[in-house]
Amino acid sequence: YKTKESTELDQTVAETSSDRAGVQEELDAALEYLKKIEEQCVAKAETFEEREARFEAELSGLKEALRVLEDETATLLQTGTTSARRAAKRRQRLLRKSTALAA
Repeated sequence: YKTKESTELDQTVAETSSDRAGVQEELDAALEYLKKIEEQCVAKAETFEEREARFEAELSGLKEALRVLEDETATLLQTGTTSARRAAKRRQRLLRKSTALAA
């Protein structure tokens, strides 16, 4: 009787250990997936250097756009008609205002 009970207990322990190993594998996979999801979903604060670089790039683009518009305005003033000159002067005033706001 005790041999049979011991054999049954050994079999139960083996099955339980196997079940535990399977559940542990599932848990490990779920935790790894959670870690990947958290990396994608959790907002990371932008560093000062990143913000500064983004600002400098934006400022550089605005300066280039201003230079192009000023060149076009100068060309229009030199060769344009009266209405084109007025429009160019209006554009220059607007550019000065936007430059003052950007500064």
